[in-house]
Amino acid sequence: MTDDAPTPALWAFTDGACSGNPGPGGWGALLQARRGAEVLRERELKGGERLTTNNRMELMAAIAALEALERSSSVVVVTDSAYVKGGITEWMPNWKRRGWRTAGNEPVKNEDLWRRLEAAAARHRVAWRWIKGHAGHAENERADALARAGMAPFKPARRAGP
Repeated sequence: MTDDAPTPALWAFTDGACSGNPGPGGWGALLQARRGAEVLRERELKGGERLTTNNRMELMAAIAALEALERSSSVVVVTDSAYVKGGITEWMPNWKRRGWRTAGNEPVKNEDLWRRLEAAAARHRVAWRWIKGHAGHAENERADALARAGMAPFKPARRAGP
């Protein structure tokens, strides 16, 4: 007997957060295997750094999601970062052609993470989708909560008032 059920679709909802820019930051990713609207399995990822930028955390969320996939997969990466989506889908070929320089001949910021994202994405068939952040999208809100939780250990403790 064969299993004729379609292969689950993989989704990665990613977000980054930063308190100050630069400052303590975190990233979060919600991975879901779906069959239609049904979520079959999910995994939450988070992390952070003591001194970073929001853009670095947005990149790290996408990198972590793709690196967490154990085998080559088709995956939809959903981000609220125009920086991540624009960089990976539009700007990177020109940066590479110019030796990782911008159109203004400046070094590309976060080149280390862009290279890492490119390598992580190369293992998979990735569709990149942008959504508006903080607009009530349930999975994006969960990724945001994971990013804030990833940042929490790096934020200074608040002092109690007098």
